[in-house]
Amino acid sequence: MAHFYISAAHKSSGKTSLSLGLCAAYRARGLAVQPFKKGPDYIDPLWLTQAAQRSCYNLDFYTMAGSEIDQLFSESMQGKNLGIIEGNKGLYDGLDLEGTNSNAALAARLGSPVVLVLDTQGMTRGVAPLILGYQAFDQDIRIAGVILNKVGGSRHESKLRQVIEHYTDVPVLGAVQRHPDMHISERHLGLVPSNELSGSQARIDRMGRLVAEQVDLDALWEIARSASSLPPAAATVEAAPAAGGERVRLAIARDAAFGFYYVSDLEALERAGAELLPFSPLEDREVPEADGLFIGGGFPETHLEALERNRAMAESIRAFVESDRPVYAECGGLMYLCRQLTWKGKQGK
Repeated sequence: MAHFYISAAHKSSGKTSLSLGLCAAYRARGLAVQPFKKGPDYIDPLWLTQAAQRSCYNLDFYTMAGSEIDQLFSESMQGKNLGIIEGNKGLYDGLDLEGTNSNAALAARLGSPVVLVLDTQGMTRGVAPLILGYQAFDQDIRIAGVILNKVGGSRHESKLRQVIEHYTDVPVLGAVQRHPDMHISERHLGLVPSNELSGSQARIDRMGRLVAEQVDLDALWEIARSASSLPPAAATVEAAPAAGGERVRLAIARDAAFGFYYVSDLEALERAGAELLPFSPLEDREVPEADGLFIGGGFPETHLEALERNRAMAESIRAFVESDRPVYAECGGLMYLCRQLTWKGKQGK
């Protein structure tokens, strides 16, 4: 079971762009790539799903027991060539003093070799103590290599490689130079979601080509093959259908405004007997005929005018709520159900 863990010394090091590029580059080689993201996170998995052309699963200490993480990881890797797990924040960052919810803890649990992405802007000799410190801090973590990111040019790259080779035993797996195609715009909660951006697939494909040119994919593949293997996944038990033999029909809002869902949650609903009926509050005129309604998170405020113009959908949702059928809305979905939404001086009803 080949897999590796992409982490960094600190957030905004470019690990998501590199993870996307790696998913695209290995997929272009014909590998079945299974992406994972250390949660909680909704935005990066949207990008990773698109890059791998395969649903990205969240591995989340806050919502999952350790055994659930093991099961989901093992189950999702069945039949796949390569697992790429993208961390959040820095390798050792987390709320717990002992680091039990850190990236390092997740990498250790999965037996994943760690590839450290280093933002090298303004850095030369200082890269060595950084790597040595990260190696020494936790002996249970295997930092199998580093990828130098945001490199200033060939001269900068040469200096960094010389320092790392002289002071450490960590291989440099690649040096990715600063390039506009390796940048994704950020907003108040992180990256702009891929379901909001036109041309996101073309951008991912360009990232894949840049990464393939500047990262040693063969060496990284050998590192992935050295990962520990988890026990085989237990067989998934199919839940019985709802009482009376009929499946519960659940309308679920999914479009550029609403896309924050954990894939594993949706699959669990289906296993429990639900039929998911996706619809778009932006484009459709009414809610599908269903037994329940689920409006997840997203950024309805960035689509304020389009949502307000679609009065037919707003009235259809109002009628659904007033019909006393169950409705679950969270985050942006709950905002959408409010009487009025104000954002950047604009108001929508």
